[in-house]
Amino acid sequence: MDEIAVRFSHVSMAFPGVLANDDVTLDIKKGEVFALVGENGAGKSTLMNVLYGINTPTDGKVYISGREVTDFNPKTAISMGVGMVHQHFMLVPSFTVAQNIVLSREPRRGRVFFDNAAAERMTRQLVEEYGLEVDPSVPVEELSVGLQQRVEILKTLFRGAETLILDEPTAVLTPQETDELFAVIRRVVRERNMTVIIITHKLYEVLAISDRVGVMRKGQLVGVRNTADVDEQTLASMMVGRPVLYDQLEKTGTPGEEMIRVEDLTVRDNRGLVAVDGLNLGVRAGEVLGIAAIEGNGQSELIEAITGMRRPESGRITICGRDATGLSPGDIRALGLAHVPEDRLATGVSRDATVTENLLTGKQRQKQFNRFGFHQRTSTIERYARELYEKFDIRGAGTDVTAGDLSGGNMQKVVIAREFSFDCPVLIIAQPTRGVDVGAIEFIHSQIIDRRNHGCAILLCSADLDEVFRLSDRIITLYEGRITGEFSGGFSKDEIGLCMTGSRREKEAVS
Repeated sequence: MDEIAVRFSHVSMAFPGVLANDDVTLDIKKGEVFALVGENGAGKSTLMNVLYGINTPTDGKVYISGREVTDFNPKTAISMGVGMVHQHFMLVPSFTVAQNIVLSREPRRGRVFFDNAAAERMTRQLVEEYGLEVDPSVPVEELSVGLQQRVEILKTLFRGAETLILDEPTAVLTPQETDELFAVIRRVVRERNMTVIIITHKLYEVLAISDRVGVMRKGQLVGVRNTADVDEQTLASMMVGRPVLYDQLEKTGTPGEEMIRVEDLTVRDNRGLVAVDGLNLGVRAGEVLGIAAIEGNGQSELIEAITGMRRPESGRITICGRDATGLSPGDIRALGLAHVPEDRLATGVSRDATVTENLLTGKQRQKQFNRFGFHQRTSTIERYARELYEKFDIRGAGTDVTAGDLSGGNMQKVVIAREFSFDCPVLIIAQPTRGVDVGAIEFIHSQIIDRRNHGCAILLCSADLDEVFRLSDRIITLYEGRITGEFSGGFSKDEIGLCMTGSRREKEAVS
């Protein structure tokens, strides 16, 4: 008989206006990889927050290794062998890797002084044991997002987790980093009989890594299946309650005049190093130009320079025929550009502002929302926010709650709704569906193609290569801040992959 690592018995979790978990009964076995899927707001993260002690359930019982949980808090969960790596990391940026990992369990010299050498030694042992390579002495703020996730996982393993919860673990990883993470998961499950619970929206990854999968919809557990017995289409239909057709995108029309022009652009990163090196590109009306690049090869700095978030060192940027080089983000927006940033928490939403306030940002001074320039038309604002809320299927407790109360995917929908509502001739989109469920992906992709079909020039950057292939008319690859390939027509994953790693030079690219 299989040993049960975690048992939920008729668990419900209610918040004001929302029943996030509705009578969930679920057993998760010792030594298995269990995937939990569902649309944004389906209750996946809430259920795992109950297991980790962040939430106290309104009703029902939770058992860990056969013991009933009576005190719901993270300290208790950790003591019972549960660890959780959240979608949005909880690290101290100015601390080193080692200092973050041993935080709250710091080694001491003479019972008083922090022993940094011991902390680094313990971290190196952990790195070697689990194969998650990262330098213990480097400050976390200098690491890529993928490496920061490794630190979060190592921190959890350092605390002795026997059940590891990973919330959207691959949302910020490159394909290579995802393969490395999955190799580590398989090893710890096989060698240490750990239980790993993965919350994810990437169904092909569910099929690749999990033993069983549970599907949630509107707070309820609608089914548990052996992964070997299902496919992506089956899971997607279970998640949304209808067939999902997100691969069926109809592109119409032909590209028009050039709306974005970048010439000899050089941009430095936060360390002062060249991130974009003499780059040239153009995007025409009615086309999607996709950027394919491994994280850290200049794509973020390129987008920040085009949108005014980072000042270029040299070169020229033209938006809708007007020079935008070095202008502020507000001035560039006024030229006809809207921007979906890659980090929704840092630059996409204000977590402390309401959903209404976030949806209105950038339009708050327009006449339709103000009387005499200072008195807000409250009813008009509320009606406008509600229309966007419903059109983009944002799910939560309404437009009056703060954005920070939404799930990550619903925060992303707020950003998409706001930026698409500007109806600009130029769209810069970075990571449009990071942490978003398949039903929302279907909708967001259709909105992107609809804007393209109506003549919008779109520059798209995504870590999801399948997304880049699906949406793009042309693709460029970046390596160390330079274009290494340009592709149109039938895209070859192998050729693009080689160009992403610098193994092909621009003159060898397919066009």
